[in-house]
Amino acid sequence: MKFSSQEVIQYVQEEDVKFIRLAFCDVFGKQKNISIMPEELPRAFDTGIAIDGSAIKGFGDETHSDLLLHPDPETLMLLPWRPEHGRVVLMYTTVTWPDGTPFAQDTRTLLKNAIAEAKAAGYQFSFGAELEFYLFLLDENGERTDKPYDTAAYMDIAPEDKGENVRREICLTLEQMNIFPESSHHEEGPGQNEIDFRFSETLNAADNAQTFQNVVKTIARRYGLYADFSAKPLKDGPGNGYHINISVNNNESPEDFNYMIAGILKHVHDMTPFLNPTKNSYDRFGSNKAPKYISWSHENRSQLIRIPAATGQYTRCELRSPDPSANPYLAYTLMIYAALDGIINKLPLPEAADFNLFKADMQTLEQFKTLPLSYGEACEAAKSSEFIKAHIPASILDIYCK
Repeated sequence: MKFSSQEVIQYVQEEDVKFIRLAFCDVFGKQKNISIMPEELPRAFDTGIAIDGSAIKGFGDETHSDLLLHPDPETLMLLPWRPEHGRVVLMYTTVTWPDGTPFAQDTRTLLKNAIAEAKAAGYQFSFGAELEFYLFLLDENGERTDKPYDTAAYMDIAPEDKGENVRREICLTLEQMNIFPESSHHEEGPGQNEIDFRFSETLNAADNAQTFQNVVKTIARRYGLYADFSAKPLKDGPGNGYHINISVNNNESPEDFNYMIAGILKHVHDMTPFLNPTKNSYDRFGSNKAPKYISWSHENRSQLIRIPAATGQYTRCELRSPDPSANPYLAYTLMIYAALDGIINKLPLPEAADFNLFKADMQTLEQFKTLPLSYGEACEAAKSSEFIKAHIPASILDIYCK
């Protein structure tokens, strides 16, 4: 259910809500929040709540540090793990300067702008996420150890899969927050898990990806565990993927789907530092089904982009290179602009690579361009890319690629 500002105020009064979290994220996607009391809610909707931007990495220095958070009432959600008496709710926010000017490093606003441009061009995109994470034991001081929660393998069941009850509680908690998982299972690595989401509207999908990581970390801690979303938690284990599914809604031209894929393939090399923003991200490429080459195919999990077996409303393409350290607002923003470039300019889709790239010989592999193989290489590509410069503010590019 989507609320108006007045409905949020009424809900807070009627449901014994005592704390309202106003959530936002830094440029790398790390979630932040400030909690306000119910009496401050009208002011939050009217003028915004001030924060010190200089204390947040990438948000500026002390000379111009005042920023305002403006809550989006449509994002209201109850935090089910908090007490029933004195409840806590959360809303995502827009960040502005005191004069109302949009703040350039507010990546959620960047995504809203991309959605608006796509709509003006006659297109609407939907996204679905497949997020992987590891569960590690904590030591006697409550700190993360390097010992996985279990030694189970892909889609094993209890008792080998010790994460079954953790995933169950995560999914039930998400449902109470009106976020609907599609499936969950144990992944290939020891202590590794995956939960997949239904397709949803772009901004909602990005908000949900943010909420998901917070919920997983919260529930894991209640079980005495640490949830690790980094790209390569174990040197010799499978990496964590953030497989992003995208579809385009335009009934007038079925060819747009192929143009969309062509656009993403064209720009994915330059987009990589925003899809894989840590040095650790590049240890994942080329092993355990993580892609290395820029290619596509149907159903094939050795490719960068695969077209899952599906029909009708479930038709989509899956980008397999991102990892969970990516900021979803930036990732979805760039995917929209790349897709639009492909659709508007009717870019031709390269021939499908209908074979296993992990088993191909070098002569075959040399036909394909690779993704950047280090963070430094990825940044050099982004800094020289006209596509990136057109869609990522210089301030964010500089923060990512100093």
